[in-house]
Amino acid sequence: MSTESSPALHDPLVLPNGQTLKNRIAKAAMEEALAEAGQLPGIGSQRLYRRWAEGGAGLLITGNVMVAPDALTGPGGLVLEAGTPRAPYEAWARAAHAGGARIWMQINHPGRQVFAALGNPGYAPSEVALDMGKHGKLFAPVRALTGPEIAVIVRRFADTARAAREAGFDGVQIHAAHGYLLSQFLSPLANRRTDGYGGAIAHRARLLLEVVRAVKAVGGPDFAVAVKLNSADFQRGGFDEADARAVVGLLNAEGIDLLELSGGSYESPAMQGRTADGRTLGREAYFLAFAQDLARLAHMPVMTTGGIRRRAIAEHVLASGIAVVGLGTALAYEPDLPRRWTTAEAVAQPVAVNWKNKAIGGLAMMALARRQLRRMADGAAPTRHVSPFFTLVLDQWRASRLKRRYLRWRQDAATPARQ
Repeated sequence: MSTESSPALHDPLVLPNGQTLKNRIAKAAMEEALAEAGQLPGIGSQRLYRRWAEGGAGLLITGNVMVAPDALTGPGGLVLEAGTPRAPYEAWARAAHAGGARIWMQINHPGRQVFAALGNPGYAPSEVALDMGKHGKLFAPVRALTGPEIAVIVRRFADTARAAREAGFDGVQIHAAHGYLLSQFLSPLANRRTDGYGGAIAHRARLLLEVVRAVKAVGGPDFAVAVKLNSADFQRGGFDEADARAVVGLLNAEGIDLLELSGGSYESPAMQGRTADGRTLGREAYFLAFAQDLARLAHMPVMTTGGIRRRAIAEHVLASGIAVVGLGTALAYEPDLPRRWTTAEAVAQPVAVNWKNKAIGGLAMMALARRQLRRMADGAAPTRHVSPFFTLVLDQWRASRLKRRYLRWRQDAATPARQ
């Protein structure tokens, strides 16, 4: 979607359903791992999102909120089902509205990208394990979904969207990127089905379209529905730019309000600036070239995220025909960056990790970002004076504690109440 003249970063944007974003800057989803007991948001999530709300972004998209209790990317993840208590989510939404931003919940099912230590199957379109080399044993055994199980997952997405609306969120973003379940169905590497959900891209996109329609049906006309889609998986033989163009064409008919374009998966973490197929991404605005191409086809506003840290780059993104600029890690280190951009150039400077082992270095980068989020959740300011190595060790220790709590929660839910 392009315009005659380029909008400014702080110009409002009216979405297709009439909802207005106060500016063109969005806080993109990050894995926050801040769940409290019962996999619910608490005071830490409220503090963090109030900080971002007051920082000036026009749109806040939450980190993953899972649609099923047996399908989490990590033990600190949130779960929202039909019967989940609403009060913690209502308090979270109120905090996020503090600065006049819109708050959308990212809703997701990780599929096979789940860790074995959590004790759940790796649900997937086909029985195809993650190609993670020596790290593959860390992930759960893969089990292909049956037709009735797929229908249940569609219903779960709708239940979560309905609950989000009732809790005061302005919309949801359906996560169909980064190798999670909906993305797995889109990929010919992961999806080898021979029924109506496999084969040609129109069939591989069937689950995504069913989820979009189910979510829109429960959301109502004022509730925003967005999709996060890979521009490519960056794996040879995987979901590619031609597939992405076809899916954008299919989504054009669904009336969604925003399309965020990203890329990569656990197997090829392009969202961290690395790819498995050897192609080089830009140092900033990783996916801009792909997003420009797809934005020409899109009937809805397009957002791109990935590596943006400077106002000049953000302005270049808008001048390229993109409607919304997404900031991720930059806001972990500089939560008020959008407000600072109203008067001057400002740059977010994440802690650099240049380790020889790129896989472990990637884990350290994510651990560093989560540490900044936890500091803000605790009421402190982000800091660059942290050790990547110590942070990674601390992150693993914390994940172990959260895993034990999660397993107790699952066990308690499975144990019948005594009469």
